[in-house]
Amino acid sequence: MRILLVEDDPDLGEAIARKLRSENCAVDLVDNGIDAQHLGETEPYDAVILDLGLPGKAGAAVLADWRKGMTSVPVLVLTAREAWADKVSAYKAGADDYLTKPFRIEELMMRLRAIVRRAAGHANPHMVCGPLVFESQTGQFELDGLPLRLTAFEWRALSQLMMRREAVVERLDLIERMYEGDADVDSNTLDVIIGRLRRKIGATLIETVRGRGYRLTAGATP
Repeated sequence: MRILLVEDDPDLGEAIARKLRSENCAVDLVDNGIDAQHLGETEPYDAVILDLGLPGKAGAAVLADWRKGMTSVPVLVLTAREAWADKVSAYKAGADDYLTKPFRIEELMMRLRAIVRRAAGHANPHMVCGPLVFESQTGQFELDGLPLRLTAFEWRALSQLMMRREAVVERLDLIERMYEGDADVDSNTLDVIIGRLRRKIGATLIETVRGRGYRLTAGATP
């Protein structure tokens, strides 16, 4: 997943970002509402973690403007505000979930994975494509019943393909969701990662759609 994390507490922001990266996520961290609004409107994210009390522009106003502008990225509000009125306001503005501080990082990850899964149209966290199984709530892949060991970038690529299995994932979209905003990505890097995945899960599961991108499919042919 590529995540936009909007948190003005630098220590908390870095701590959450480290945890997200340890879970194979690509993270763009910003500390104000102005930058958050711009990135949310111009970059492809799988989800946003959004504080409400932000300098520059309040989180609720950022969220409301995203929704008015048809930005549909799932948003998890993470805030110290516990009042019912704040929760109602956030949901009316377009929040998908609401978590108050202090919180357990494990709960944050579970909620984040759930809103990403639902946004992709999957009610069931257990996803299957041929011999490949993805438990989206734990982030674990299995192949033929055995745990599959993946690097962070392999996991990002394969999870994007699994979330949209049997559909073509455009090459540029895949790259943009695998890397953080300041990453310098070589044009051949994705090919190398896909090649490694094919060696690990079998060459026929990932189909190349020439001129477009890749498709994860149980019905691919050699």
